[in-house]
Amino acid sequence: MSDKNIKAVIKKEYLKCAQDPVYFLKKYAVIQHPIDGKVPFNLYPFQESSLKDFKQHNYNVILKARQLGISTLTAGYALWMMTFQSDKNILVIATKQDTAKNLVTKIRVMHANLPSWVRSKCVEDNKLSLRYSNGSQVKAISSTEDAGRSEALSLLVIDEAAFIDKIDTIWTAAQSTLSTGGQCIALSTPNGVGNWFHKTWMDATDGINKFNTVKLHWTDHPERDESWRIEQDKILGPSKAAQECDADFLSSGRSVVDPAILEWYKQNVCCEPNEKSGFDRNLWIWDYPNYDKNYLICADVARGDGTDYSAAQVFDIEGMEQVAEYKGQLGTTEFGNFLIELGTKYNDALLVVENNNIGWATLQTIIDRGYENLFYQEKNHLIVDEDIQHTNKYRSIDRNKIPGFTTSMKSKPLIVAKMEEYTREKMVKIKSTRLIDELFVFIYKNSKTEALEGYNDDLVMSYSILLWIRDTAIRIQSERNEFQSSLVGAIGNLNGNTTVMTPSAPKNNPYKVKLKNGEEEDLTWLLG
Repeated sequence: MSDKNIKAVIKKEYLKCAQDPVYFLKKYAVIQHPIDGKVPFNLYPFQESSLKDFKQHNYNVILKARQLGISTLTAGYALWMMTFQSDKNILVIATKQDTAKNLVTKIRVMHANLPSWVRSKCVEDNKLSLRYSNGSQVKAISSTEDAGRSEALSLLVIDEAAFIDKIDTIWTAAQSTLSTGGQCIALSTPNGVGNWFHKTWMDATDGINKFNTVKLHWTDHPERDESWRIEQDKILGPSKAAQECDADFLSSGRSVVDPAILEWYKQNVCCEPNEKSGFDRNLWIWDYPNYDKNYLICADVARGDGTDYSAAQVFDIEGMEQVAEYKGQLGTTEFGNFLIELGTKYNDALLVVENNNIGWATLQTIIDRGYENLFYQEKNHLIVDEDIQHTNKYRSIDRNKIPGFTTSMKSKPLIVAKMEEYTREKMVKIKSTRLIDELFVFIYKNSKTEALEGYNDDLVMSYSILLWIRDTAIRIQSERNEFQSSLVGAIGNLNGNTTVMTPSAPKNNPYKVKLKNGEEEDLTWLLG
């Protein structure tokens, strides 16, 4: 064959590779197999389909099982783009720099083993980057808040996106650099729900964002069968296997409350409030005050740094039913005044305010205004004991008792454990989607419980403390009713028994009594 004909054949083959990344990788790419060494990149059907998605859609979010070769496939796509297109800027972001570097290494291996006629000239080659003479380059970095900022990107690869801290900030910074037509491939096994990767996937399935969804189940791999899946259960455990093999959001992650339970609440109990009130419309009301019911309010005060919220839960004590909820950024004084009004509205509800940090400022407002049904706690007990918790309305206050509730390193695990039990057993009627959304991202991390990075747990903590106090509240209310009955009886005795006063219906209104002549008298003023 003449040189002229050879050049024509090469040109034709080159153009064919440039047009079709599937053809290019199947025919010319070599990958590093952990056992067999360098082997041809024989793409499986699901890999071919994914490559077509990469080329067709600018934004792709890939929910995948483990060990499907998708990172290698993404490296191959990046190689194809750099080889056949000039001035392409590709950035790889991962949880760690070594993880991102591995993808660049895969590109390097493929590039080194290409035929000379298709292999681009490399003008820069180090562990974290490659740059070709045509101006195209790839760079690997670890996840930081500034990752992807101020770089005009042709392709952004986010590897193991569900496990990257502060990825919301990273995505916000990088997104603007893609606005001129850049592509993004976000790939990961699942890591629970409520994080950026999960929300991006769910929004994509609902058509809210620009991402194309690609789900790759373990069954997509032609060399895996049921016996392989059973073996994974033995090796990884059922929960981890569900995450790594089944690409199951609900079974993955380390949420304090089982996500399946939370999903049940969302589908069967949660509902829109009857009213969204307040100047900020952040007070959600499902049920208005009922005179026959007793209510408990628990409040968590924002730290004041602008990153979290003041929150309050209102529950029917006996029915364990959520009737109202607040989440907003009121100042400490305004929040104290708000809680007084809310407590008064709900039948002078027992008011529990967490006194950690800036909570004291809110408590002082409540005390100064004389709200009497405020929760007090024994000062000298590090671990909460329900038998020594008090309110200031019907007990004398001494220096051993402090207003509000103290959450400590010792008490928090107990509080969270009780919350998890009540929620798991469906003993509580949660109506707020805001609370459920926070519970989805309330996780175990380093033996502690906290909100996932970038999220809040203000509603969760007010809800958890409320459940912890609930039994105490029932006892206090019982003592309150007994006190009122005794007071009324004492008033009758002071009248020389000439007037016999007994509690009248309704039984939950101790302020109204029947006189001997059958008339009623309201004694509210006596308790003033």
